[in-house]
Amino acid sequence: MFFTYLCKNFSTKTNHTMKEQEIKNLLEQFEAVAFDYEGVECWSARELQKLLDYSEWRNFCKIIDKAKDSCKNANISILEHFVDVNKTIEMPKNAEKIVDDIFLTRYASYLVAQNGDSRKPQAENVNIKNLSGVENIEQEHIENNTSVRKIMVERGLIPENLPPAEDVKKVERRLQSEKKKLDKKK
Repeated sequence: MFFTYLCKNFSTKTNHTMKEQEIKNLLEQFEAVAFDYEGVECWSARELQKLLDYSEWRNFCKIIDKAKDSCKNANISILEHFVDVNKTIEMPKNAEKIVDDIFLTRYASYLVAQNGDSRKPQAENVNIKNLSGVENIEQEHIENNTSVRKIMVERGLIPENLPPAEDVKKVERRLQSEKKKLDKKK
């Protein structure tokens, strides 16, 4: 899901094999900095900043904000894909400094890369093919939504019939209440 597209425009001077090698190297670097955070595969935004060749954190944060907007516009929870954290980095003379970082899911990393500066060579390599070898992120969301819908329908909840103001907590309470009723009948 990271880097859904690669190279919109191969210039006539660009050697296709060279471009493929750059893409392969970028993917390997990306996968090498992945880590597990509470059972979820994640990437540090600070590490991604380096991979995408941003020298200043404040400039990279603007790209992250755009990625968050994209996530929000897709009706996907920002909090599930962008986790604000602090981390300690070593400074000269054995000093330490606490800096902001963001743990990104693969999807969030994909959004960050998509919203990056297209003039940067690394971002240029984010434009035709899915580097992760995983199917398109939209397909994953469709499958997830289909599964969630199936579970809801099995429990007698038709999303279209829910009042607009009914939120997740109300649905959860209703499910718990119905479960208790079923347990009493048994």
